[in-house]
Amino acid sequence: MSKNTARFLGLFAMLAVASALPAAASASGPEGLSSAPALTNSAPASALVNPASTVQPASPYRRAGMWIWYIDASEGGNVSRIIARARSSRIGTLYVKSGDGTSVWSQFTPALIDRFQQAGLKVCGWQYVYGRNPVGEAKVSAVAKRRGADCFVIDAETEYEGNYAGADLYIRKLRQLVGPRFKLSLSTFPYAHFHPGFPYSVFLGPGAATDNLPQVYWKAIGDSVREAVETTYTYNRMYERPIYPVGQTYMNPAARDLLQFRRYMLNYGTAPSWWSWQESNATEWSVLGKALSRPIPGYRTVNTHPTQGRGARGDQVVWLQQHLYGAGFRIPVTGIFGSRTSRAVRQFQASRKLKVDGVVGNQTWNRLLKVRPVRVRWSAAGSSGTRPGVSVSPAGPLSALDPPRRDEIAGARQPGRPG
Repeated sequence: MSKNTARFLGLFAMLAVASALPAAASASGPEGLSSAPALTNSAPASALVNPASTVQPASPYRRAGMWIWYIDASEGGNVSRIIARARSSRIGTLYVKSGDGTSVWSQFTPALIDRFQQAGLKVCGWQYVYGRNPVGEAKVSAVAKRRGADCFVIDAETEYEGNYAGADLYIRKLRQLVGPRFKLSLSTFPYAHFHPGFPYSVFLGPGAATDNLPQVYWKAIGDSVREAVETTYTYNRMYERPIYPVGQTYMNPAARDLLQFRRYMLNYGTAPSWWSWQESNATEWSVLGKALSRPIPGYRTVNTHPTQGRGARGDQVVWLQQHLYGAGFRIPVTGIFGSRTSRAVRQFQASRKLKVDGVVGNQTWNRLLKVRPVRVRWSAAGSSGTRPGVSVSPAGPLSALDPPRRDEIAGARQPGRPG
């Protein structure tokens, strides 16, 4: 046993004694974690609820929306024309850029927000975050609420891959500033399995974002509308947050694809938002404004979860381990599906009278997702966590140290930065 492993086991034993979780049989043998993250079991009740049941009609995310990068590049900056265009195209929520990194954007003013709201529109601020100064970025994010926003979107992408400590710092500070009930959402890569080092489990975890706005840019990805939608739902459902996909008007997608995307969203019980205003042409605006009441007939929405088993690694294994720990199994949260995780899964399956095979398929996921997940404080020890890759204990799960990744929207313009 290594010195680091011994240190981990000692810390982990202290956590087990202090935990108020129900006792469960523990498994022996480390899975390679060199130090123990701080864990809490204080997830809000909302983390336990099926995403479909948390959807509220008044949520600004349920309205068809349009993203605005620059106000002055949208209808020439004429607010009256923006309002008129939104009304004619059935847009109910505007996503207006309110900051970038540690800079507040001057275009996001209380007067502008009030003008849109007086016209019956909801307004969400959004900000591209980089993870170099999570606390400073959280302070900029909180400005959107103070200026009157109905909600706020965290646009976190490549820079946050592997940066669990930074994501944890950012979310904790932001929630401290805006309170527990303010509507926060995450907008990022839609194919979660392509990004095993991205901290979805932090941004969408207990006490964090209430909603998930994945960027389903089918044309940029190179998949059909159906493939992009179904892949997104398959790999995002387990995070237990309502999903409100962002579609694309940039890259001049075909009108039939825009209509098809809208119809799929009817099947899933929501309306999409679109990236972005300044890249939408007259034809696209007319398609968005077209009355549409019928979903795709005979289509069955995605209701499955991806299978996890021995050898799997990445954030979805982190999420699995958080739920197993919440169920009473004192296993390390490493993001690596090893022997201890396998034994815990088998014990969980036996306790729920499921097939005992150590494989987390749809039935096992459905039962696990009824468990309150433990919350990991990745930023607890040794560092401010302000730089990706900084060596801290714990900085993140082992699976995030050097994760493989695929960029499904490679070459596409990233929201928040010049094309």
